[in-house]
Amino acid sequence: MSNEQIVRIPLRVREHSSRTLEQKVFVRFPRLADTSLRLLSRLAPTSPVRRALMRRGAQLAVEAFNRRDLDALSTSRYADFEIYPPPEMVEGGFMEPSYSGDAGFHEYVSEVSDVWGDGMRVEPVELIDLGDRFVILYNLPVRARASGVPFSEQFASVGELKNGKVIRQHEYLDHTEALAAVGLRE
Repeated sequence: MSNEQIVRIPLRVREHSSRTLEQKVFVRFPRLADTSLRLLSRLAPTSPVRRALMRRGAQLAVEAFNRRDLDALSTSRYADFEIYPPPEMVEGGFMEPSYSGDAGFHEYVSEVSDVWGDGMRVEPVELIDLGDRFVILYNLPVRARASGVPFSEQFASVGELKNGKVIRQHEYLDHTEALAAVGLRE
């Protein structure tokens, strides 16, 4: 993909959110979400409409994750969606190598909460739209479970899209590593 097709979009989310009207509609009518996402996937990453919709979709997804509204997240993923936790978490024995489907995603989120605490929030920094893939870079301010000492980590997601829906997602504890996974540099 040429550099002209790579779009970087700064992201911010609300600290407190609830399900939006479009999330309520998409949860109730998932076929409408499928159609909307399929149409979005046909637009070039440089399209102003796609940029606006990708920003909105990423913001809503992060807000849904932060409030643990996993049903709202399910409308943007395939039923056989796969997620791969950060390799360090797998090597440390905290997580499985991968999780599949809604049940697997629920288990993954539960294990993330076990590691970083129930109140863990991700703070998105940037969305990078690569057409059939995306990268979201986050800050992850957390407290150590045992001591309560606050610290901040980097976190990143690299997702693969099929017809506008996420089919696969790899997680990283380092922005540079995630960018390298898609052939970019910081």
